[in-house]
Amino acid sequence: MQFPSRFSALPDYAFPRLRALLDPHDAGGPVLHMSIGEPRHDPPAFVSQILTESAADFGRYPPNHGHADLQDAIAEWVARRYRVTVDARTQVLPLNGTREGLFNTAVALCPEDAPVILTPNPFYQVYAVAALAMGAQPVYVPATAQSGFLPDYTALDAKTLDRTAIAYICSPSNPQGAVATEDYWRDLIALAEKHDFRIFADECYSEIYRDTPPPGALQVAHSMGADPERIVIFHSLSKRSNLPGLRSGFAVAGPKSMARMKQLRDYAGAPLPGPIQTASAAVWRDEDHVVASRRRYVAKYDMVDAVFDGIDGCAAPEAGFFLWLPVDDAEAATLKLWQETGVRVLPGNYLSRDVGGANPGAGYIRAALVAHEDELQSGLIKLRDCLYA
Repeated sequence: MQFPSRFSALPDYAFPRLRALLDPHDAGGPVLHMSIGEPRHDPPAFVSQILTESAADFGRYPPNHGHADLQDAIAEWVARRYRVTVDARTQVLPLNGTREGLFNTAVALCPEDAPVILTPNPFYQVYAVAALAMGAQPVYVPATAQSGFLPDYTALDAKTLDRTAIAYICSPSNPQGAVATEDYWRDLIALAEKHDFRIFADECYSEIYRDTPPPGALQVAHSMGADPERIVIFHSLSKRSNLPGLRSGFAVAGPKSMARMKQLRDYAGAPLPGPIQTASAAVWRDEDHVVASRRRYVAKYDMVDAVFDGIDGCAAPEAGFFLWLPVDDAEAATLKLWQETGVRVLPGNYLSRDVGGANPGAGYIRAALVAHEDELQSGLIKLRDCLYA
């Protein structure tokens, strides 16, 4: 029996690789999971009540494109956050988390005759899988310290850009926490208009920052008067509202793009269950819990800066909740940290691809700032003393 070969070039997913690296060895202390970005701040207390009160809706098929109230709540949030008005019926699609959308939107919108999809390197792994599923060539563009930890798509040659269908960009970036400025977005949108490709803006970490909200792709595109079909944005309640298990997010796109996305959903998608849609609408309308959670992340940034004070390259991110820490060898450092302390982090090369004999993640580890403060303080000190003493 034959299997498709299009995914044969993919290594195992990051976390099975991590288990293979660490699990044969004993932990050197109490286990602290800093490898996965699973928020542990309290979710809004009202969510469980709403799920209970609307539980009868689990006995009904939910509307494929989302309840009107959830569509409205999302459009209202976009207007508050980015000062852009979108049509709730023709531009909004609730998602089972953004991973579903980041993959399926490529299926819905990638043309057959544009065989290049651009992705940062390192990157969220679904970007590459979406490219390969569409028979496209993923082009991995380094996002290193030299480029401000964001990919410089403007440096690519015109031939590659003319063949490009989609450019993925994550801001604030995973894993480095870099923020695309308004100028960055303007340059990328202008490039997309010149070479006729779409931008898929993965903005899941947009509500975790110190002082200034990161600018969004839709916001900048609107100010430029860019074609609304040029941009698709993706957001989630996982990070914003500490609800990773709710699997609730959304995409916003131009009406023509959204019509194709909804058509695919009709045939192959999985709409959110009704009670989850009801709870999600309430969560998008509430900002108090977001402000409280953000305040805790800012305190964690300060904790990081105090623990790593004076260590070159080790500082809190600009936004998001990952540390991207320099090491000589990512796998060796990860294993050493596990065996000596029990702290579990992720090698940066598990989030990257080799290009031209180099892997931009090989000299870094990723550590998530998701644990409760006392536990996190202890873990950061162990990490510092183990790898940087």
